[in-house]
Amino acid sequence: MSETVIVTGGAGFIGSNFVRHVLMKTPWRIVVVDKLTYAGNLASLKDVVGSERWGPRFEFVHADIADRIAIPTVFREHKPTFVENFAAESHVDRSIDGPRAFVETNLGGTFELLDASRKLLGIAPELRATFRFLHVSTDEVYGTLGDTGRFSETTPYAPNSPYAATKAGADHLVRAYFETYGLPTLITNCSNNYGPYQYPEKLIPLMVLNALDGKPLPIYGDGQNVRDWLYVEDHCAGILRVLEQGQPGEKYNLGGSTERSNLTLVDALCATLERLVPAKSNPALRERGIADYAHLKTFVTDRPGHDRRYAIDASKARRELGWEPQYTLELGLERTVSWYVENRPWCEAVQGSHYDRGRLGLKALEGSE
Repeated sequence: MSETVIVTGGAGFIGSNFVRHVLMKTPWRIVVVDKLTYAGNLASLKDVVGSERWGPRFEFVHADIADRIAIPTVFREHKPTFVENFAAESHVDRSIDGPRAFVETNLGGTFELLDASRKLLGIAPELRATFRFLHVSTDEVYGTLGDTGRFSETTPYAPNSPYAATKAGADHLVRAYFETYGLPTLITNCSNNYGPYQYPEKLIPLMVLNALDGKPLPIYGDGQNVRDWLYVEDHCAGILRVLEQGQPGEKYNLGGSTERSNLTLVDALCATLERLVPAKSNPALRERGIADYAHLKTFVTDRPGHDRRYAIDASKARRELGWEPQYTLELGLERTVSWYVENRPWCEAVQGSHYDRGRLGLKALEGSE
């Protein structure tokens, strides 16, 4: 029998892309475990669920990773060779408005997965030689950078938002389970992802969809916050490489080496949209008398605790695993914008009544509890 990999959060953005990547690149069987919150939707796996090609190698389990009954049951039933933890509350603005869900999922959920893994190896010790638990984390655990330097695997943690703090705590739990119990764990810390199937609350899909609808493009502060952008397909390839070749107990930074300020990125998105859907042919812009997508840019009050700059040093992954990104930012943006232009029904389906593309994270600004 081929290996089985449990993919938590597999109906979300990176998780659904990883499911496709694994199905295409390996013979493995996949069991997706997802709570199906607002950011997880089976519409993101529509081409996988029940398909003749992938269906025999795919199973979906509707469960919360923080469920202390459901998770051990899934592990005992499927006896995975690999556990891939993507499941997380991940939007910084939502963590400002309601941090409890982040603590419950990102910390409590990771604990349940780790403990279920430990207990599985106790009843099935024959799995230990090949078993791997890979926890997908973020560069936000490292805090913020000045004008120079990059985050390495040894950079001290200094999280500045409830989201980042809960991801940092989860990273520490993963490390502790390796050191204390010998659980074969791996950690990846990635830079900002973008690509198909990303929920529209995030910067790139939000800007693309707002621009297509002739709505304002809200830019926090002065727009000079810098992020290192990684195309999701490159990230998935990196994760698979870590899973197959990474050394248990180690962590690997995965970054795109494409730093851009938020303002520069929005300008690039506007230029890409102009090539694909010229403003003069967009009825939403014509109605408002707007001749250029860039005229929709609007500066808004900055996010509380907004990290100024992120940048990833991915030299360890290149040196030890032979991984490096294949997509330039220009090519990645072209593919991403094209996907959102061509998949408006998906955008409408996943947003539903959950999200109107309005600003989140306002409670801290308003001083409310």
